[in-house]
Amino acid sequence: MLTFAAYNASKAAVKVLTEQLSHQLVKETGIRLTAHLLVPGYTWTDMNDPGMNERSGNKPDEAWMAAQVIDYFLPRFERGDFYIICPDNAVTSEMDAKRILWAAQDMLDNRPALSRWHPDWKTAFERWMKN
Repeated sequence: MLTFAAYNASKAAVKVLTEQLSHQLVKETGIRLTAHLLVPGYTWTDMNDPGMNERSGNKPDEAWMAAQVIDYFLPRFERGDFYIICPDNAVTSEMDAKRILWAAQDMLDNRPALSRWHPDWKTAFERWMKN
């Protein structure tokens, strides 16, 4: 699990930095300049498989192509959404929303960190996701 700690910390830092930037831009420019937080789901890019294309057979079924993420992002950006949480072929927007709500509730209920994977809470999380 610690192998992902630096990666996850960098994502959290980008979230907080973008939130602060958005707030500061509103204070200083009104709506002339904006910041938006794109949270892509599983996305397949050249970084995953250099020289790949959609028909190479290497892309997992769960992943979206970068163009799909852009197609999802643009109307939400144009609408002025700040949080743009992009699904993929395995995780729906509804699933993302429930996971986010569960994680926020970890703090309020003083559950263990990352409780959805904690042995004492994993079953409760899975049951909650099904309801």
